[in-house]
Amino acid sequence: MSIIEFISQPWHWSISGFMIAFVMFLLIYLGQKFGVSSSFQAICAIGGAGKKIEYFNYDWKKHDWLLTFVIGGIIGGGIGVSLLASPVPVQISAATIADLNAMGIKTPTTTAEGMGFIPHDLLNFENLMSVKGLLIMVLGGFLIGFGTRYAGGCTSGHAITGLSNLQMPSLVAVIGFFIGGLLMTFVLLPIILSL
Repeated sequence: MSIIEFISQPWHWSISGFMIAFVMFLLIYLGQKFGVSSSFQAICAIGGAGKKIEYFNYDWKKHDWLLTFVIGGIIGGGIGVSLLASPVPVQISAATIADLNAMGIKTPTTTAEGMGFIPHDLLNFENLMSVKGLLIMVLGGFLIGFGTRYAGGCTSGHAITGLSNLQMPSLVAVIGFFIGGLLMTFVLLPIILSL
C-alpha cells in the first residue's frame, strides 16, 4: 500500500478526536484560543478596517498564527481534493439518504454525480435567485455571520476552545447551536423546501 493510499483511506473518527484534543491541550498550554471567525476579524484589521470601526482596531499580529492555520486549511483542502480524493462520494447513512430523498434532495452515488459534500440540488447558481435559494444562501449566510458576531465566536471557537476552557457562555452557545440545528432540520428546512 502506497503512502497516498494509506492517507486517503477512511480513518476512524477517534483519530480526529484525538488530534483535536492534542491541539487544544497545546493551545491551552500556549495560552492561545482557537476559532476560525477570529481570523476574519484579523483580516479586516490588516485591511485597515480599524480606522473606521473600533472592533477591528486591535493588534492582529497576536493572531498571525491563526491566519497561518486558516491558509494551511485552505491549502490542505486543495491537496485533499486533488491528491487524496476518495474514489466514491461521501458515505452517509441510509436513513439520511432516505430523509433527503423525501425532501427532494438527491445524494450522489458516483463521483460523476458529485462528491456529496454539499447538496447541489439546493446550493447552485440557478437556485440563487429563487425564494428558496435566497432564504437558504443569502439569509442563511447573513444569519451565520450575525450569529457568530453576536455570540462572540463561531461553532469551532465555542464548542472546541470554549468548552475546553470550561467557559459557561460557550456551553450556553453550544446548546443554542444544537437547538437551532434541530429547529432548522426538522421544522424550517421542510417548510423552505416546500416553497
